[in-house]
Amino acid sequence: MNSDFSFQQAFESLTTQLAAFVFYAFDINGVSIPMVLIWLVSGALVFTCYLGFINVRGFGHAFSLLKNNKRTGANGEITPFQALSTALSGTVGTGNIAGVAVAISLGGPGATFWMIVAGLLGMSTKFVECTLAVKYRQINADGSVSGGPMYYIKAALDKFNLPVLGSILAMAFSVFVIFGSAGFVHVNQGFVQVKSVTGFDNAWLFGAIYAFLVGAVIIGGLKSIARVTSKLVPLMCGIYLLASVLVMLTHASAIPSALWLIVQGAFTPEAGYGGFIGVLIQGFRRAAYSNEAGIGSSPIAHAAAQTKEPVSQGFIGLLEPFIDTVVICTITALVIILTGAYQTPGLDGVQITSGAFASVFSWFPWVLMVALLLFGFSTVISWSYYGMTGWRYLVGQDKHLTQLYKVLFCFVVSMGAVPDVMAVFDFIDSMIFLMAVPNILALYLLLPEVKADLKTYWQKQQQAR
Repeated sequence: MNSDFSFQQAFESLTTQLAAFVFYAFDINGVSIPMVLIWLVSGALVFTCYLGFINVRGFGHAFSLLKNNKRTGANGEITPFQALSTALSGTVGTGNIAGVAVAISLGGPGATFWMIVAGLLGMSTKFVECTLAVKYRQINADGSVSGGPMYYIKAALDKFNLPVLGSILAMAFSVFVIFGSAGFVHVNQGFVQVKSVTGFDNAWLFGAIYAFLVGAVIIGGLKSIARVTSKLVPLMCGIYLLASVLVMLTHASAIPSALWLIVQGAFTPEAGYGGFIGVLIQGFRRAAYSNEAGIGSSPIAHAAAQTKEPVSQGFIGLLEPFIDTVVICTITALVIILTGAYQTPGLDGVQITSGAFASVFSWFPWVLMVALLLFGFSTVISWSYYGMTGWRYLVGQDKHLTQLYKVLFCFVVSMGAVPDVMAVFDFIDSMIFLMAVPNILALYLLLPEVKADLKTYWQKQQQAR
């Protein structure tokens, strides 16, 4: 008993210190600014400027590529659309529902404006990392694909004659993504919502059922995951957006005022929200944490796309932050602002969003429960593939070792609904944001290469017309 207690205390202490290191922040006018946020947003700003605002001028081309989504016979395991769906399922989750509510409650309506700005900047980061993921992927003997930041991190440092450092950083990224793939928070949040709506209160049974369903999907590998996410993502987004639009329609006359409140609050915020810096940071934080641009997770999915042109998948990848942040997070924010739920005392996170919808539809907590379960489930199965890719990078392509990872992953998922695991949440968050350190470093090093490839790609497009 004392041994277990000591281990728990040691783990919580380690997690606290690790989180303090990863999320180290400095204050400006009393507002805490995490260094990891600066690392992510500054990278997005550099990539946007260096590539001539590719997030804007490549937006239309990205949709045209997605519209013409076809199996071309090129190397890869899944279609470009399935790659986008898998990546989106890993980012669209509880953060779009609960995280937005937290951002607005702390930063006011103006945080929405800066959330959109950060989302638009993040599109450039996704373009760079998804392009490199396809360019440096490896096609295995069985036709499967191994790709992601660990491969272009190694390639980037090799080009600068630092192969040992490249190997260390690539392996470190793989370790981070393995631990970061644990789906505790999504299982836990799903259970909390089910418990609040239905009264069901058996965490172990919920976790076991959840793990069984996850196992049924991931046992078939990436193609099975892609088939599920390509259907689940449109369904879950459709359900949530339809409910959001209905709420907005009931407050249609107040929409112009809400939009003005967002713009006004972005530049002339109330002091209670931390002033200009406080509102800006809350918006940037939510966008960066939601769409994961720069983290290096979704490039793992995009690396498996069937395409001959790495740049073309980069264009499809830049749609992720737009869908995740500019569309879904913004609509959530509008619902919360229109209903005034963020001003209701005693509510926090998902309770704010649930209260916003429930003010119009008393039965909405049931819809929100389904949405959270779908969002969380899709995120868990996508991250299982990310973690498995990191695992394979470290231990090799042996099928038995791959199956071992899947079993271990499902076991971890089964424990996710158990309460009092906040230390584990902090540890997983720390692992995820540590992924950004070697990933963005590699993006900087290979950025001139991406620009040259983009120029060649545009020339080919012009010649084909």
